[in-house]
Amino acid sequence: MTTETFEFQVEARQLLKLMIHSVYSNKDVFLRELVSNASDALDKLRLSALRGDVPDADVSDLHIELEVDKDARTLTVRDNGIGMSYDEVTRLIGTIANSGTAKFLQELREAQDGAGADGLIGQFGVGFYSGFMVADEVTLVTRHAGEAEGTRWTSKGEGTYTLERIDGLPQGTAVTLHLKPADAENQLHDYTSAWKIKEIVKRYSDFITWPVRLLPEPGEDGDGAKAREAETLNSMKALWARPRDEVSDDEYHELYKHIGHDWRDPLETIRLQAEGTFEYQALLFVPSHAPHDLFTQGYRRGVQLYVKRVFIMDDCEELLPPYLRFVKGVVDAQDLSLNVSREILQQDRHIRMIQRRLTKKVLSTVKDLRTSAPERYATFWREFGAVLKEGLVTDSENRDAILAACSFASTRDADEPTSLKDYVERMKEGQDDIYYMTGESRAAIENSPHMEAFRAKGVEVLLLTDAVDEVWVDAVGEYEGKTLRSVAKGEIDLSGTEDDKSEAEKEKQGEEYAGLLGWMSEHLGEDVKEVRLSHRLTVSPACVVSDAGELTPALENMYRAMGQEVPSAKRILELNPEHQLVKTLNRAWTDRQDRTELTETAELLHALAVLAEGGRPKEPARFVQLMADRLERTL
Repeated sequence: MTTETFEFQVEARQLLKLMIHSVYSNKDVFLRELVSNASDALDKLRLSALRGDVPDADVSDLHIELEVDKDARTLTVRDNGIGMSYDEVTRLIGTIANSGTAKFLQELREAQDGAGADGLIGQFGVGFYSGFMVADEVTLVTRHAGEAEGTRWTSKGEGTYTLERIDGLPQGTAVTLHLKPADAENQLHDYTSAWKIKEIVKRYSDFITWPVRLLPEPGEDGDGAKAREAETLNSMKALWARPRDEVSDDEYHELYKHIGHDWRDPLETIRLQAEGTFEYQALLFVPSHAPHDLFTQGYRRGVQLYVKRVFIMDDCEELLPPYLRFVKGVVDAQDLSLNVSREILQQDRHIRMIQRRLTKKVLSTVKDLRTSAPERYATFWREFGAVLKEGLVTDSENRDAILAACSFASTRDADEPTSLKDYVERMKEGQDDIYYMTGESRAAIENSPHMEAFRAKGVEVLLLTDAVDEVWVDAVGEYEGKTLRSVAKGEIDLSGTEDDKSEAEKEKQGEEYAGLLGWMSEHLGEDVKEVRLSHRLTVSPACVVSDAGELTPALENMYRAMGQEVPSAKRILELNPEHQLVKTLNRAWTDRQDRTELTETAELLHALAVLAEGGRPKEPARFVQLMADRLERTL
């Protein structure tokens, strides 16, 4: 047969150079690309056979073979799929593709980092050229199913290639790589090593439909030689593609442990299958324990992304929002725009479509756990509740669904959390607000002076102890028309109960204490915004509260910890007019002309209110001195 030599088109030479030097950051992916191309060829043959296009094609044992020759340093990837005709080889291999190549090259040049092109798979036929990263010469022999004549294509990647028509070839395609010497410094491994081949296939091609077989190395000649069978390297068990009743829970759990690097079983398994114009399958897992680094900046989040069962990337962050970063699993799409960088992937409308659907599915599953499996829901909330609530701040689109999946500790029950829906249903007649308080712990909140009136009147209060609670309550604002209101902010009106004072009584009491309040406001003016009578205290003499629109001290500290400077806002000191200390202070202020000691008492009263909410006095040393002097006088 005649051998002809051709030159690559200009664009093909440019792409070939990029492929060898800068497109892929990990050279191992060449085998993924070649196995993927082989898998596509097998799919095409099966489809053609079903249509009757190639009636004589052999589809009895469709498979992919890998053959290594250590002496010759070659690796061959062979399939018995559809194959290519001479014209197809000329058109697809010699020119890479007959459309889109120039645009592809331009996008590659504009990419900031060549590593982003690791998402390439099967687009424009460029996967075939990845072989030149690891080989000095590539030979392709192929015969299209139903044709008698085959084709051999050979190139050293230096600008030319040869084509030859040959007879006697088996159906399918074989790509032989004449491998470069191993070079550890350049991440060029020894691809004649069986363990390395197994590792790559297991990582990238474990779930493809067809068996990937590693042929045994040539044995010694002679009667004592034993012929070994080919070893199948991939499991072909894409659990997400099999019907639910054909997969056991143990199989799901084993897959989770493999991809989640966890020795424990998952808390919940979530399956999702989308059909129509854009098809994909997802198998997600909710872990039973939060990893220790869940809240650290370097935490690797996201699920594994496959395209047609071929592994593309770990930790694909675009498939789930950050507040669901604890979810592990697999998403397998039939078609995605993976031909450029991952930055383009983030903007892909199909990726956004998948993210929306997966997010809604995870949230609905968590919500259903509350009623269907309360114990598992309790475990979920203990481990991941604080993370999920981040979505109330960042994901306004799904805010209602997130709230429906959330639960909160409350004063109603020490052990049983409540949903906002249940809270609203239990609200007292005439109650217009959903009351909450934030703090470091349940005990600290329950013992806060701010809670006294609510406890006395039996009004339920949500007890929020996570750092994110300081933020999301302001972001959400209301639920079903009921305002979320902090018991430690602004004026509190718990009117409507039997023991409430009349407006006339309140007005009379205000007049009685007006002088004291004005004097204390003036004396403590550097530390407080205002001194007023309290309607939230029943036991404690005083408390400090923030104005309705101001940041709480905890939120101020949080912003400062993030490097954001916020001005400290003066707070309001509230006095309990029914407390004996406050009554005595008011009488003393009215009767005495020398108020030196009363000035110290006012300072102590303010410092005690600050301590009661878990803060610290402005001048701790002065506070200690004043307390010591007062204690001494009582002895």
